[in-house]
Amino acid sequence: MNNPGHSGIGMTSARTRERLIKRLTSQGIKSLAVLDRIRNVPRHLFVDEALESRAYEDTALPIGHGQTISQPFVVARMTEALLRDGPLKKVLEVGTGCGYQTAVLAPLVGSIYSIERIKPLADRASVLLKEIGIRNVQFSHSDGWEGLPRFQPFDGIIVAAAPQEIPQLLLGQLAQGGRMVIPVGPSRNQDLVMLTRKGDTFEREVLDKVSFVPLLEGLKGTSKYP
Repeated sequence: MNNPGHSGIGMTSARTRERLIKRLTSQGIKSLAVLDRIRNVPRHLFVDEALESRAYEDTALPIGHGQTISQPFVVARMTEALLRDGPLKKVLEVGTGCGYQTAVLAPLVGSIYSIERIKPLADRASVLLKEIGIRNVQFSHSDGWEGLPRFQPFDGIIVAAAPQEIPQLLLGQLAQGGRMVIPVGPSRNQDLVMLTRKGDTFEREVLDKVSFVPLLEGLKGTSKYP
């Protein structure tokens, strides 16, 4: 992983980014705020230097530890869905990864509590987001299946890995009227689902077909984060 000093030769041009925005628009992304974040977040900083030339392609890329940086369309789709009914004050993100989704979402919400089970990814994302000026994120080296009950309820929950079934502990941490966007299902047959809490029930809407790494339980490594 590189740092904000990398120029990403030729890959950070306005023309390159606008080509990506045009593609996302043609695929149905309508939120101008979300498109502006995709345009302005320096995605080349979130991938290995060897992959910088592909940073603004609409594709997932490996980031090490068996994880990937999500496809820009999927990041935009999930962010747009989460914010569909208006701004959110407090959001739980399960699966920080490299921090790209976090960086896209952060200025659009009040605060983010971001969970990552793999210590090196959590540490790296924390440093990079601070270096690009994002300050409203609290990182936690934790098990995403458990959420962060001490900070509940959350107005929104966004999950960047796919369980076979929706974790009940996460549902329980949604505020009334809160929304969760999560991929669900086995590899090669996952639905991107949005759940909205209405009392003790949850309205379910299938948004798209997606392909995510599995949501695993437990931790890898130890961390300075709570």
